[in-house]
Amino acid sequence: MYIIPAIDLLDGKCVRLVQGEYSRYINYEDCPEKKAIEFRAAGAEWLHIIDLDGARVGQCVNVDAVRAILQEAKGLNVQIGGGIRDRDTIAKMLDLGITRVIVGTKAVNDIEWLKEVSREFAGKVVLSLDARGNKIATHGWEKESNLELIDFVKQVAALPLAAIIYTDINKDGMLAGANVERTKELAGAVNLPVIAAGGVTTIEDIQKLADTKVVAAAIVGRALYEGTMNLPDAIKTCKQQ
Repeated sequence: MYIIPAIDLLDGKCVRLVQGEYSRYINYEDCPEKKAIEFRAAGAEWLHIIDLDGARVGQCVNVDAVRAILQEAKGLNVQIGGGIRDRDTIAKMLDLGITRVIVGTKAVNDIEWLKEVSREFAGKVVLSLDARGNKIATHGWEKESNLELIDFVKQVAALPLAAIIYTDINKDGMLAGANVERTKELAGAVNLPVIAAGGVTTIEDIQKLADTKVVAAAIVGRALYEGTMNLPDAIKTCKQQ
């Protein structure tokens, strides 16, 4: 298992939403590239970027901030999501130097499109599934679908996706611990790497996820900014596994 520190972009700044609500956010850094450099120096090999503005409006908004991160924090593998809802945007992000692209809303609403882009960009597309309880949410978490999480995962299990990210929205940004059991259940339903997100707060959370033996990685955000988790220690815990 490996650790992926997160940077969420809102109006070009590094923030964290609380339970996915745009009206509730904490501003941590006006220059997100500084955080990327810190994460790299602490031993991170991956970086998770979400364009929150893009997720809400349906197209990439914080492209300048992303370019700055890629330029200033060279050497990091970067995965990005938020508003990526067409084939050309995926191609542009990859051309920019992004390692893999995260799709969510469009993929959930149009599974045929997901099949097409996952095959064209095999191993470069990550499916993000964000849920409140068992129901998948879309459009920057502002809309709830009627789709059941595990049922949908089984429909896409045979696609050449790079990974699936599962976020428990009710846990996200709350520093309340990860939903280990649901993440384990999802990972057991598919033969694809599953990445845990939402509520990963302490080294104990990392240990619990690693102990499942089926979770590929953990995305950590607010815990790193608030100091409830030390990134080098988290990375060391994973390597000991």
